[in-house]
Amino acid sequence: MILRSLIRRWDGLLPLIFVALWALVGLISLLWTPYALTDTDGYSVWAAPSAAHVLGTDGAGADIATWLMAGSATEFAIVVAVIALTFVLGVSGVALSVAHSARVRSVSVLVIDALISIPTVVIALILAAPAGASVLAVILACSIAYALNLMRVVRPAAVAAARSQYVVYARYKGVSEGRIFVQHILPQVMPSIIITVSHSAATAILAESGLTYLGIGVPAHMASWGQSLATAARFVSLHPATAIWPGLLITVAVIALNILGDAVRECADPLTNPVLRAAQSKEGSK
Repeated sequence: MILRSLIRRWDGLLPLIFVALWALVGLISLLWTPYALTDTDGYSVWAAPSAAHVLGTDGAGADIATWLMAGSATEFAIVVAVIALTFVLGVSGVALSVAHSARVRSVSVLVIDALISIPTVVIALILAAPAGASVLAVILACSIAYALNLMRVVRPAAVAAARSQYVVYARYKGVSEGRIFVQHILPQVMPSIIITVSHSAATAILAESGLTYLGIGVPAHMASWGQSLATAARFVSLHPATAIWPGLLITVAVIALNILGDAVRECADPLTNPVLRAAQSKEGSK
């Protein structure tokens, strides 16, 4: 029902089409690309777009379209992993912050407030220091930072939901804390979680680009949009056109994910989605 509501809205349909094409190109790149990532042509350095190289070549004579196609798979995998890990860590932290035990609540709130002051770049540096630049360091750094932000944003609403009469009655009846959280608290804060996680997904793309530019993100032998942009940025004053394509993809992806997140939040919230509200009323009347 939420997907049906999304498709009926332009701000849901267009981002969905972009994400679907993004995933499709990433999947195709795992099976086929115009050239191999290691293919270079010393006679076609900084070549303009042509039939042989649709988007031109970079300073090493590598095909830009090939690297962007392969990079789409890496970028999509990073975004999906960050969304999943941010959701798991963030929701777990929110659950601890509204636990029935006062000691657990106090310790969790103290830890969250202490860790949330650490910038994402510092977390990435700590993770990348032992093993060097890696995709795992990017995913963990982004997920930890965004999960802490999710806890900070969602915690007030979760605390309010934990004080509702439904929760008080459930505890009186002896219902377990985990079941109370899943059935009574989590549904109340899910719209806030959705919007926060979607914005985190969009920010993860920017974070990957920034961390890769600093040399602590995706390693040089792997393709990513951030890697392509970082390579082009070194010669942007001489060949500005090479930075357009990865920059354009990053910009469109960030905008699409932000718009999609807002649309999903509205479609998942009965207060803003009359179709969902009517369906829930019908189920409640049975």
